[in-house]
Amino acid sequence: MEIQNKYIPGVCNIGDEEIKMRKRSGWGGLIATIILWGIFVWFNIPPIWRLTLFFPTMMSATGFLQAYMHFCAYFGFASLFNFGPNVGNTDSISQAEFRAMDKRKAWQIVTYSILIGLAVAFLAYIF
Repeated sequence: MEIQNKYIPGVCNIGDEEIKMRKRSGWGGLIATIILWGIFVWFNIPPIWRLTLFFPTMMSATGFLQAYMHFCAYFGFASLFNFGPNVGNTDSISQAEFRAMDKRKAWQIVTYSILIGLAVAFLAYIF
C-alpha cells in the first residue's frame, strides 16, 4: 500500500511520523503479548488469566492496523488529521460527510482490533 501524504476522507488521516508511532505501539503490544503468554505457560497460571492477553493483543492490533491503513482511529472519531513532522499536531475536519467517513473507518479499525484480541485470548485460553 502506497503511503498517502494528504488527507483522504475515510482512507488516510496520518502521515509518516504518526505511522511510525503506531508501528511502535503495535510492536510494544506484540512483545507484551508474547512475554505474558510465555509467563502464563511457564508458571502454569490458570487458563482463565490468559484471557487478559486480550488487552495487549488489542493494543498491538490497533497499532499495526492504523499503521497499515494510514489511519488513526482516535483522529477519525475526533475529526482530526496530521501529516506534519510532529506527532500530535493536528488539523480539524469541518465537512460533515468527511467526518462520517472517518468515523466509519475508525469503527472498522476498532472492530478488527477487538476481534483479533478476542481470537488470541481465546486461543491462549484453550492452549
